[in-house]
Amino acid sequence: MKSIKMPMIAWLILGVVMLGSSFSPAMAAREAPRMSIDELKGMLGSKDLVVIDARAGKDWSSSELKIKTSVREEPKDFDSWAGKYSKDKKIVIYCA
Repeated sequence: MKSIKMPMIAWLILGVVMLGSSFSPAMAAREAPRMSIDELKGMLGSKDLVVIDARAGKDWSSSELKIKTSVREEPKDFDSWAGKYSKDKKIVIYCA
C-alpha cells in the first residue's frame, strides 16, 4: 500500500463524508455531517479517530491512493460492520 502525500490526499478527502443517509433510512431525513480536508489532516493518527475506506471493491483495489491508517470495509455490507466501531470515537467514512 502506498502512503498518500499532499495534495493527492485532497482528491480522496473530497469524498470524505460521515456516511449514513445512503445506507440507513433513519439517517435519510438529514444530511450527514461533513469534514474538511484540514480537519481530517489534523486528526490523522489520533486514537479517537477511525477512518473507514468504503470505496466499492474495484475502485479500492485499483487505487494507489489510500489513507495509510484507514480500515477497508465493503459499502454493501454496511449492516454487518457498522456496529463494530466504538461510538466514543469519531468515525470518518470516505469513498470516491
